[in-house]
Amino acid sequence: MTLAEHNIAYRRPDLYDALNRGSTAAATCRRLIDDYGAPTGSVLDLGCGTARDLAEFSDAQDRVGVDIQPALIEHGQQHPGLDLRVGDLRTVVLGRNFDTILCLGNSLAYLHHNEDIRAAFATFAVHAHPGSLLIVVTQIAPTFTAAPTRGRVDAAGIHAEVIIEHSWDARAQVATLRRTWQFDDGASEYDRIRRRVLSPRELELYATLAGFDPVALFTDPRDRTGPLTGSTAWFVARYDSAP
Repeated sequence: MTLAEHNIAYRRPDLYDALNRGSTAAATCRRLIDDYGAPTGSVLDLGCGTARDLAEFSDAQDRVGVDIQPALIEHGQQHPGLDLRVGDLRTVVLGRNFDTILCLGNSLAYLHHNEDIRAAFATFAVHAHPGSLLIVVTQIAPTFTAAPTRGRVDAAGIHAEVIIEHSWDARAQVATLRRTWQFDDGASEYDRIRRRVLSPRELELYATLAGFDPVALFTDPRDRTGPLTGSTAWFVARYDSAP
């Protein structure tokens, strides 16, 4: 099964972009790069989706995006000046290093097995040089809700009521989001999005084993030293040396 088979937004890249309109992820990355003194000449975005975040780094001389989903990469070609490629986060090797490496949008969470996560961090490391900054956004805790939540989507030509339910498999550390789309024309579609939850200590361990020094972990970009209060966190690490 591909990710697109379980997520309408991946089958509809225009909807994917519409649902993420207003995202501040790129702006947060820029602040982190500035605050931690990383160079900005080259940026690699692993799991770049439609490359909406990568496109914001217009001052970088080298901007490469990789995603496993061809439809998202094709849609991202609308952004000029980007080098976009279809590839697997676990195995891609580009043969060069980057100043900043991004893995946003819970891309890492789609890897459910320990060996796959280690492979992803090895990919980060093989594209880093001493001083490279790694910025990851991923799920660190399951989402618990007592009842399904409801919302409305009117975007990219889609008009639907959306019902969201969450479940949690503690043994596998996998959180599942089930989303029912009830379209105004009477049709329905169903999403099942499964994400591996990595605890803060696990993130630090995988990074350290790959040669990175953890420097920050936070859930609120406005308060990086505050408590971890959400299910999704920002993790920042600097590459030091080979493990």
